Amino acid sequence: MLKRSLLSSLALAVSLSAATLTAQANNEQYFPLQSYRVGPYAAGGTGFFGGFIDYLKYVNANGGVNGVKLTWSECETEYVVEKGVECYERLKKGLNGAPATATNPLSVGIAYATLERSTADKLPLITINHGRTDSTDGSVFPYAFPLQLNPYSEVSAIINYIGQQAGGLDQLKGKKIVTLYHGSPYGKETNEVLQTLADKYGFKLTLLEVPHPGNEQQSQWLNIRREKPDWVILRGWGVMNPVALKTAQKVGFPADHIIGNIWSNSEDDALPAGAAAKGFIAITTHPSGTDFPVLQGIQQQVVAKGNGDLADPKRFGTVYYNLGVVNGILNVEAVRIAQAKFGNQPLTGEQVRWGFEHLKLDDARLKALGALGLVQPLQLSCSDHEGGGAVRFQQWDGNQWKLISDWVQADRALLRPIIEASSHQYAKEKGITPRDCSQDS
Repeated sequence: MLKRSLLSSLALAVSLSAATLTAQANNEQYFPLQSYRVGPYAAGGTGFFGGFIDYLKYVNANGGVNGVKLTWSECETEYVVEKGVECYERLKKGLNGAPATATNPLSVGIAYATLERSTADKLPLITINHGRTDSTDGSVFPYAFPLQLNPYSEVSAIINYIGQQAGGLDQLKGKKIVTLYHGSPYGKETNEVLQTLADKYGFKLTLLEVPHPGNEQQSQWLNIRREKPDWVILRGWGVMNPVALKTAQKVGFPADHIIGNIWSNSEDDALPAGAAAKGFIAITTHPSGTDFPVLQGIQQQVVAKGNGDLADPKRFGTVYYNLGVVNGILNVEAVRIAQAKFGNQPLTGEQVRWGFEHLKLDDARLKALGALGLVQPLQLSCSDHEGGGAVRFQQWDGNQWKLISDWVQADRALLRPIIEASSHQYAKEKGITPRDCSQDS
């Protein structure tokens, strides 16, 4: 029995060694994609993963990352948590010996469910523009990255914008703001901090939940009509968004006083609502459109050659697609930065984590990437896994989005103590000793 065990261990060691050699021989860096292309949230999934994959193809068309080829495979989650976990376990081991780089599930539920697994597996969990807000604190969450915009920054920036429209944050006192939120962990994520902001600035906050997936909202909008708020913040997702806009029109609430959050800001949210969407305002971390060299490069080197991932080419350059491209840029830049420390070779998840924590995108680097104006300047660190915290506001003119503001920054100084209180409580509950980020290098 002992002999059999030793032989099994030896075989496993040989297998792992062979896998490592295969990865180095093939010179490949692997991205496991927990994607979703069916179900009520398919528009977001197909757009995002379409842009992400097309960017990976574009990088490969230009020689990969310092000669390392990018590979990937997909596992359909249907935005269902249990399937997302199954996909994580299936994909995390890598492909043909190539190490897994990071996971990008684009789902709060799946992110929460795989957080401890990814930490144990030393595999970065990327939750661009969403995820656990307290995972911004990298001293407690070393492998989780809510890149660009965490949920608290999102609503803080929205309140700051509403304050601007009122003539100053001090003018919010006595105002009425309703938040209509998706009945999911994602939708509920900001309720507490919104109440904190309401207490600070003196506006009345009403929270109304819309059960998943959001096809029926009549009672909620009748409540809004009775409440007569100054603004409605729409924390929607998928089919919930056009239904909200159509129902708002039915009850007579003006679209130009509805502000969509980061997952209520796409063409796929506005177009199905028809005339009811005209005037609708939403935040964005990036513009739609194709007037960026990186998008033009993808068009010429990937899409025009018949290799694009989108089933509908009209979605090229839309909000969801461009977010996928932005996410691709951030993932690949983390690999590139990590290579500068660990060598131009396939890297482990732990090494790529180091790359994310040293991610710095200034105007010069963004220009070199052809993404100046598409991606906001970012700088991450051991303690800050968000790195941005700014949004712009856009308005639907009936056919497309038009930017109507400069960058509006979240009040990160106000939010940081709240984030740290939550992250340290998590660390206490889980028996985690936070890293000393002053020793980061």
